[in-house]
Amino acid sequence: MAKHVCPWWFAYSFDNPLRTLFHKPDQIFAPHIKNGMTVADIGCGFGYFSIQLAKRVQENGKVIAVDIQQKMLDTAQKRAVKASVSDIIHFQQCSENNINITEPLDYALAFWMIHETPEVHIFLKQIYDVLKPAGLFLMAEPKFHVSHSEFQNELDTALEVGFTIKSRPSIKFSFSAVLEK
Repeated sequence: MAKHVCPWWFAYSFDNPLRTLFHKPDQIFAPHIKNGMTVADIGCGFGYFSIQLAKRVQENGKVIAVDIQQKMLDTAQKRAVKASVSDIIHFQQCSENNINITEPLDYALAFWMIHETPEVHIFLKQIYDVLKPAGLFLMAEPKFHVSHSEFQNELDTALEVGFTIKSRPSIKFSFSAVLEK
């Protein structure tokens, strides 16, 4: 595992019941996620957002939960079983330079993880390539770890890849943008 990737055990510090107080999936996803969509949670960690996405796309949809660390995927899968959405979520491991998604997506999420990728341009291009026309991509980075200029560089790279900015939602403790293919 690359040294820039958050260790699995650190995920407990922010992926816990208190998170529901400041990261409200219904508010974040309601404008964009509908029943029957195919969506991806890239860098899914322990599955906080994957589970909520599955509840929105329901049994007609599909969530592809991807992470570089098998321990994250194992924990996320256990949580999905407990939440009764494991049949909607497909867990798969990715590598440092390959998101490992080939299925066309309606929506992709990269929450607090782009700064961990070794090649931001390659990462964003892979997302762009798997999104359907007019597909959406929510990128969010933690303000306590990524500077405004670093986020702006990531956003500029996304624009170079071909994305356009659809909106700039307010998400607690985060720099964020919803991009459109």
